[in-house]
Amino acid sequence: MTLSAPGLRRRPDPAGTPEPAPVRRTGLRRRVRAAGWSYAYLAPMAVLVLAFVVYPIFASLGYTFYQWNGIGSPSNFVGLANFRQVLHDSIFWGAVEHTFVYAFVLVPVQLLIALMLALVLNNPRLRFRMFFRTVYFVPVVTSAAVVGVVMQLMLSNFGDAAGSLFAGTGLTGSHIDWLGDPHTALAVVIAIGIWHTLGYNLVYFMAGLQTIPAELYEAARIDGAGPVRCFFSITLPMLRQVGVVIVVLAFIGSFQVFDLVQVLTGGGPYFATEVVNTYIYHLAFGGGSGSGAVQPDVGLASAASFLYGLLLILFSAAQVLALRRLGRRRAGSAL
Repeated sequence: MTLSAPGLRRRPDPAGTPEPAPVRRTGLRRRVRAAGWSYAYLAPMAVLVLAFVVYPIFASLGYTFYQWNGIGSPSNFVGLANFRQVLHDSIFWGAVEHTFVYAFVLVPVQLLIALMLALVLNNPRLRFRMFFRTVYFVPVVTSAAVVGVVMQLMLSNFGDAAGSLFAGTGLTGSHIDWLGDPHTALAVVIAIGIWHTLGYNLVYFMAGLQTIPAELYEAARIDGAGPVRCFFSITLPMLRQVGVVIVVLAFIGSFQVFDLVQVLTGGGPYFATEVVNTYIYHLAFGGGSGSGAVQPDVGLASAASFLYGLLLILFSAAQVLALRRLGRRRAGSAL
């Protein structure tokens, strides 16, 4: 169809060109109806997230302006005094430091071990692959509290023998109390954390390795590339996108450490293993581990939680921006 003149009706095209079909505009309501079952399946999870994640966040923000022990309704309004007390508390900043040390030591070591194990367990010629995969993933499905109790018993029973052995051979000057010494307690907690959550990253890396086409390795071997060359030229570049997700998830999980530290050391000795989550727990429920408080103070704990959340948001944003910039630079250099 063609127009004879502007504003006139269409007339048949002598060339017989078919007229394009009109494009239908799908509105938001129509798209929601088309995906109705999807929203129905997501609704229960959305309700739980709103009830147990979103609402507590906003509720705790209101509690930060009160001095409240968690009983009854908060009435003692203190304004920004809770924030000032947390910001001037050296134990809070020590807990932040311990949390970041835990994350920045655990994540690189754990990812390196997980990648090496994934390369081995992904070998189709390896016998009993499923058995070894199960063995490495069993600690993940075990409760961190149970792991902490078992490890504490093992260190108290067998740790004395190991400490005496090190002292007898001259490797250490004196007997080592693994969880009672401020110089070794955090390192022991980090080592147990690496072992406990290794299975997550192992599964992620194995899933990423299985998405790499086998034809790439076959072509590289035909060209004379060895295993090391294939690893740096094929495996690492193909795992780049999956690796970014793994790194982000690993840091998020390590910043949430609580139950393992609480069961193993309770934040001690002398606040040597106090992390932010145990600090908040002790402030909210008492016990004297955080800021020397004996009575619980939910307002003070909410202020510490809010400040720590801001720190994690800033760190996560900086991490994502840095990874994006690194990816752009690699893409530009490849071109």
